[in-house]
Amino acid sequence: MAERRFILIAGRTTQQGRQINVGKDTAAYEEIVTTLTMHPEDMKALGVSPGGTVRVRTEYGEAFFRCQEGKVPAGIVFVPYGPPTCRLMGGNTDGTGMPTSKGWEVEIEPVEDPR
Repeated sequence: MAERRFILIAGRTTQQGRQINVGKDTAAYEEIVTTLTMHPEDMKALGVSPGGTVRVRTEYGEAFFRCQEGKVPAGIVFVPYGPPTCRLMGGNTDGTGMPTSKGWEVEIEPVEDPR
């Protein structure tokens, strides 16, 4: 299956906020920040099943995520902020101190789990 383009939105989740009090170096936190939420029809079109792994690429880098179905619009994917999303960001902050994290055009392709 060939890669497809999507718009990626990165953000914080309440689950992530609760887990950060336990620590960022736990398996539970890693699972949170390596899970990508995608519209079920997009997953079907991409040929990835729930729990399957995808490679996400931007012009700055790439990262791997486990997919889950969710209530996001078709063509949009969501990932909680974390080390994987940092690999996708450029360094430009437009003077805000935080790199752009919303509305990135990304290429996504299903892959075998590299972990």
